[in-house]
Amino acid sequence: MFRLLSKVTSTTMRVALKPTMVRPSLVSQVRLMSGGAAESDAEFDARYVAYFDRADIDGWEIRKGMADLCAMDMVPEPVIVASALRACRRINDYSLTTRILEIIKVKCGDKEAEFWPYIMQELKPTLDELGICSIEELGYHQPELALPNPYEIH
Repeated sequence: MFRLLSKVTSTTMRVALKPTMVRPSLVSQVRLMSGGAAESDAEFDARYVAYFDRADIDGWEIRKGMADLCAMDMVPEPVIVASALRACRRINDYSLTTRILEIIKVKCGDKEAEFWPYIMQELKPTLDELGICSIEELGYHQPELALPNPYEIH
């Protein structure tokens, strides 16, 4: 009898003193994501064109804008690149125009044969207007001391 009484008492005390825990499966799972509307392509282009068209932009901000564009998984539209080239000429940084053209060519990746001629076709009026030579005109399309590709010898 004493054993039964002690067992019931200990079980009751254990349940009473045990902190109430909520089971994880009973808690509703809610993911808090941004509720903002997705930006359209035209709005994206307009935002970067406005960024590069600012009158008070400096070299660091141009580099920052291009770094942000290059970090994205896309090739910037020629309108954005033209705006960045105009900003470079406003601050009189010709070497930055060359670097921008080089990085855009690199961003084309394995689709370079498709994208690069189109980009250059769209940028040709801007390049002529600003007096900027293309990478091919400067001879930067291939390194000066490049060796022939051993896989393309035969």
